[in-house]
Amino acid sequence: MHRFFNLSCIALVAALSACSTTKQAPDTSIKTSSVIAPEERKLTYAGDDPAPRMTGWHRLAGRTLEVSSLADLKLQDKEVILSFDDGPIPGRTDKVLAILDRFGVKGAFMMVGEMAEMHPALARKVAEDGNTIGSHTYDHANLTSLDFDAAIAEVVKGELAVTKATGTDVSFLRFPYLAESHRLRAEIAMRDLVVMDVDIDSKDYFAITPASVTQRTMDLLHKRGRGIILMHDIHKRTATMLPTLLSDLEAEGYKVVTLKFKKTQAPNNVLASADLVTIR
Repeated sequence: MHRFFNLSCIALVAALSACSTTKQAPDTSIKTSSVIAPEERKLTYAGDDPAPRMTGWHRLAGRTLEVSSLADLKLQDKEVILSFDDGPIPGRTDKVLAILDRFGVKGAFMMVGEMAEMHPALARKVAEDGNTIGSHTYDHANLTSLDFDAAIAEVVKGELAVTKATGTDVSFLRFPYLAESHRLRAEIAMRDLVVMDVDIDSKDYFAITPASVTQRTMDLLHKRGRGIILMHDIHKRTATMLPTLLSDLEAEGYKVVTLKFKKTQAPNNVLASADLVTIR
């Protein structure tokens, strides 16, 4: 009797685990592989599912680095920061969050204020998951095309919108299109915001395959050895490629650094990228 019951349970579990995932169509709306499994980690990959199911132990999480400016950001070899621009957006940002959680790492999310206002619950979840929160202005305007006062107003409006949506202070800013000026950088630094530069642009906004995005990112990383990686949590291909990218990073011994802001008493007038320090 017990043997029959045990066999019935095994059959039920097998039937439930046989469910297949639905294949996602390529993301053609945006104009702009194998997974390496290191030793001591079990991994299953569900085809083209944007959020592959992964289980097991990971050794990808690195140190937490507190900075008051990017002059403090001294990445060692084999260290990276994962940054995501333009979100949040339901169905995409949440998949990125799930993948980061499976690998036990955090990212830096540079949110567009307008998007955070539209999706405050998701914006708050990004913060509650322990990720770094930054602003990408209010509506992704090219600040160098605006007069100075209008550009700063756009920065302030974006910062306030992201702060309200996430329930946490915004301490980082990335310029839309990476378009900046010395005057803008100096003013933003005086406002106790850290300008988030980019070392490695994944180009995930190009209409290319997820595998191509991963390959490009790893190729650039091999040349630099470390750096801030730019991605966008609004694109399907980013969620699709992210598990492979993180697996590749882990297999090659990279560590993902968690970025935290440290307040200073004096105004911040030191600006830097990950590798270059400029004192104004």
